[in-house]
Amino acid sequence: MISHLSGKVLMRGDRFVALDVSGVGYKIFVMPEALKEARKNPDGLSLWTHLHVRENALELYGFMEYAELEFFEMLIQISGIGPKSGLGVLAVAPLDTLKRAISAGDTSYLTKVSGIGRKIAEKIVLELRDKMGGLDLGETGNAMLKEEGDVLEALQSLGYSLSEAREALKKIPLEIKGANARIKAALKEIGR
Repeated sequence: MISHLSGKVLMRGDRFVALDVSGVGYKIFVMPEALKEARKNPDGLSLWTHLHVRENALELYGFMEYAELEFFEMLIQISGIGPKSGLGVLAVAPLDTLKRAISAGDTSYLTKVSGIGRKIAEKIVLELRDKMGGLDLGETGNAMLKEEGDVLEALQSLGYSLSEAREALKKIPLEIKGANARIKAALKEIGR
């Protein structure tokens, strides 16, 4: 099992990087954040990996953080969710947001992924809630989830794409509270 790779970026594709590790090139499917990191730092990229074995292929999937790998591995254990759908789910929002949404039973993030409908999203929520230990969000967690949805909606109404809005939102410190303050911080981030 290949669990971690570090090396020089040989090539970047739309959804993968080719990584040179001691003279051996590995094709690794990654999320957009890893592609950006590969662009910024082509001389050294370090990824936690999952080796997916199929009848006719061996595929590597790479993650910047170990927590993302763990979540990915929980996702692909659910019938109907393959590794490409798992990457799609992780690319939708930051991991903490996804966990809060699943704990709150909010399927809206999941249904934005191509190939995941309402039934599969509900199945993901049902199965992962138990595996994640049923995080108790309380009122604060639910309010944060709603606030994040409001910020995304506001940024989209200003003409930004959903992916631009999510990228900006990921970079905003959690200490910034309130929808208006988070919208302002997101606009500053987008303007950079």
